[in-house]
Amino acid sequence: MKSSNFIYLRGLRHAEHTVFAVNDGQKFYVDPQFGKKMAYSSGQQVKRSIIEALDLPFAAMTFNWEIDKKENKALQKEPHSPCDPTFSDQLLGGYMKAESGSFTVKRRSPLSISAMRPLHPLLGGIEYPTENLTFDRTSHPEHHEVKVFWLESKKRGKQLSKEELNEWLTTNNRALPNRAFIQDQTRATGLFSYDVAIDLRTLFCVSTNKLEPELFPNIEEKLRSEGWIEGKNIFGNCLICPKGKREDIIKALAHALVNWRITSNQSRTFSLMETVALAISDNANQISYAIRGELRDDTERLQAVPRIDESAKADLFISPIASAYIVGSVGSADALESAEQKLIDLMMAFDYENQI
Repeated sequence: MKSSNFIYLRGLRHAEHTVFAVNDGQKFYVDPQFGKKMAYSSGQQVKRSIIEALDLPFAAMTFNWEIDKKENKALQKEPHSPCDPTFSDQLLGGYMKAESGSFTVKRRSPLSISAMRPLHPLLGGIEYPTENLTFDRTSHPEHHEVKVFWLESKKRGKQLSKEELNEWLTTNNRALPNRAFIQDQTRATGLFSYDVAIDLRTLFCVSTNKLEPELFPNIEEKLRSEGWIEGKNIFGNCLICPKGKREDIIKALAHALVNWRITSNQSRTFSLMETVALAISDNANQISYAIRGELRDDTERLQAVPRIDESAKADLFISPIASAYIVGSVGSADALESAEQKLIDLMMAFDYENQI
């Protein structure tokens, strides 16, 4: 029987008192049915975390800047990747490069990755009340530098000298607090799920179509010199990654899909984000209900409970921590290793060289 062209994975994780992104506070959206603020980690952040977990050589990016002589400013432009699928992060993550005077190359990632979001609006989200972050210099006030500037027409002016500052404080009977606050910060807690679809047809196949190119001519020549194989898939002529390299990437990808972690959260927000369960299937509908949240109306107020449904046509891998959050769940200590091996077996079984 012909193997499926897709592998679908749903992961369930528990996050506790954490922040998925720290650049501008915890990201959230509002669920339209329940009106709840839903903390989430974007699909782009999950994808980056998976790519980082590959632990394979990655391509060097080119960061482009322009200097505006008139304004005396450095302006950051769009970074460029080498668009070279001999690097695993380029092969799996996709790329695009478009610049004036050169044709555009674009490869869509064979991995479609959802945001990590609450399993159900009532099973995870933003913590309340909000909190204030502090920067504190009370223990060593003389050790830390204090800079004060005059404000002139709503613009920063000259910095006050120590003598000017002392005179202003004395004259105006003022003091500068030893703490600085960043207000209304939020954290996330609950059960969160994410979904991944792997398109096996393009996982190790790079198109050689010249009308919508995925390769620069010099990169195509490089692939051929490194043993990439002429082939054809449903989308047309392509170059196929050599078998030995495929096997190495498959093992690394299976490990990354199961064991990735968000590494960009700061120490104050660290959470193990432990994996509760994984579901793997060739049918997207099956994984959607294999791990789900269920509404209950037999209590005083509407509630939801997490559910792992073993009647689904999916392979379920339940870790021992599941019993802490899901009534009746029985996990095994080697569940995640088994899930990793299942992914390896499915990706190894696909015939990349004889798709048509």
